[in-house]
Amino acid sequence: MVVRKNIVITGASSGLGEGMARKFAALGRNLALCARRRDRLDALAAELTDRYPGIRVVVRGLDVTDHDRVFTVFDEFRSELGTLDRVIVNAGLGKGQPVGTGYFTANRQTVETNLVAGLAQCEAAVSIFREQNAGHLVVVSSFSAVRGMPRNMTAYAASKAGIATLADGIRADLLTTPIAVTTVLPGYIESEMTRRSSGRTPLLASAEAGARALVKAIEREPARAYVPSWPWTPLSVLVKVLPTSWLRRIA
Repeated sequence: MVVRKNIVITGASSGLGEGMARKFAALGRNLALCARRRDRLDALAAELTDRYPGIRVVVRGLDVTDHDRVFTVFDEFRSELGTLDRVIVNAGLGKGQPVGTGYFTANRQTVETNLVAGLAQCEAAVSIFREQNAGHLVVVSSFSAVRGMPRNMTAYAASKAGIATLADGIRADLLTTPIAVTTVLPGYIESEMTRRSSGRTPLLASAEAGARALVKAIEREPARAYVPSWPWTPLSVLVKVLPTSWLRRIA
C-alpha cells in the first residue's frame, strides 16, 4: 500500500473534514487544511501538532467558491510541504428546498459549492498530480448520489451525483497513470448537517465511527466506496430499483 504522507483536506473546520484530519494525524500524516472558518482551523492545527509533534499541519482560510483562490491555496500547500500526495475534495453545502418553491438561491448555492467548486478543487489537484506524476484524488460525494431524491434533497443529490460522475471521468482519463482517483459516498454520519435534521435522520453513524470508516476506505484507494460499508453498500443496490413512490416515502 502506498503511504500518502502529505494530505490536503478541504472543508476541514468541522464535520467529516475535521474527523478525517484527526484520524490522519494519528497515522502520522502531514496535513494541509482549509475552510472558511480560519479560527477553527488554527485551533485544530494547534491541538493536532501538540498531540502528534512529529507531523506538520498548515492551514489556509478558503471559500471554495472563490475558484482562483483554490488554485492559489493548493499551490501554496505544495510549496510548503514539497509534494501533495492526496487531496480530499470534501468541502460542501447541504442547503436546499423542493424545486419550484421559491428557494432557487439556496439550491443554486448548493450546486455551485458541491459541483462547480468541486470541479475547481479537482482541476487544481490533478494539475499538481500531473506535474508530479503521482497523487491520490479523493472526491467526497454522498449516498444520495445513487438516485434523484425528493423534497429538500433534490438539488443536493444532483450536485453529489454530478461530482461523483466527474470523478468517474477523471479516473478513466488517468487510468494508465500513477494517479489514483477514489469516490467515497458516505451514508448518514453525525455532523452539523445531520444535527439540523433534529434527530430524524435514520441509520445515523456517530462522527467517530464515520471518520474511522472514511479513512479506512480512503487508505485502501478503491475506485468507489460506500461508507460505512454496512448498511450503505447493500442499500445502494436496493435504492436504485425502488419504485419512485416508495423512494418518496423513505427519503
